[in-house]
Amino acid sequence: MSKLQVSIDQDSGYCFGVEYAIRMAEDAMEESGTLYCLGDIVHNDMEVARLHKKGLRVIDHAELENLSDCKVLIRAHGEPPETYKVALKNNIELIDASCPVVLKLQNRVKNSYDKMQEGKGQVVIYGKKGHAEVTGLTGQTNGNAIIVADDEDLKQIDFNRPVTLFSQTTKSTSGFYRIKNIIEAKIKEAKQTKQQELDAEEFYANDSICRQVSNREPRLTKFSQMHDVILFVSGKKSSNGKALFQVCKQNNPESYFIENENEIDDSWFTDKTSVGICGATSTPMWLMERVKEAIENSPMVMSISR
Repeated sequence: MSKLQVSIDQDSGYCFGVEYAIRMAEDAMEESGTLYCLGDIVHNDMEVARLHKKGLRVIDHAELENLSDCKVLIRAHGEPPETYKVALKNNIELIDASCPVVLKLQNRVKNSYDKMQEGKGQVVIYGKKGHAEVTGLTGQTNGNAIIVADDEDLKQIDFNRPVTLFSQTTKSTSGFYRIKNIIEAKIKEAKQTKQQELDAEEFYANDSICRQVSNREPRLTKFSQMHDVILFVSGKKSSNGKALFQVCKQNNPESYFIENENEIDDSWFTDKTSVGICGATSTPMWLMERVKEAIENSPMVMSISR
């Protein structure tokens, strides 16, 4: 049998925002040792554990209230205005690693919310409730934004009032446009009931999905079709990981979601000639390389590759 070919998708791995945040954290720890971080710096337990050994300590917002005279990292997801107020009150030095894409979106959400107050409009965010980025975005609206993740959540919207729609930057592009079309149709339906035309100012949709993330979907589609087996490496808490894995699964039924090399099942490679390894924007390249090495050094793989 021919040797099993194992390759890593070079377009997978950290997006700019995550890479920037980790670099800032490592630089800060080289200077001062211990550094606090509001939430996991990345949705990958193995990377969090690696950075913990270097001195990164994960805290929540309740713990932030009791800290003072120290350094705290704001991760790529961004934070609501309240976090900055607490830091100022407690003499905390913030190392702000918020992704520039997220910061720009926060500003757009705040400006839209301020404008919408005049016409009793609603700011709607397509995203996961409780996700750190969504919490930061909602904070720009004093907690008044409507969060929608599926059709059931649309019941919160008053379709007789203006709507401005945004998206969490890591959500699926197709999912965003599906929600956009449903909202637009429902607003038109409400207007038709009153025999009125839809005004351009009554519904405005902002495709605020990060293109570095959305461009991975077509690349992963191609990559997953090139191999017999796909191993998608990601932390189970990663929303981006869940979405991108579905892209792989839809294009290659022999796709498997794993957190690390310990979850590999050698039987997946029986009668196969190629394996593709890819991951989320929160997946470190070193972890994908470790998965590749584990496959190549597996006794079963070594025996079938002779």
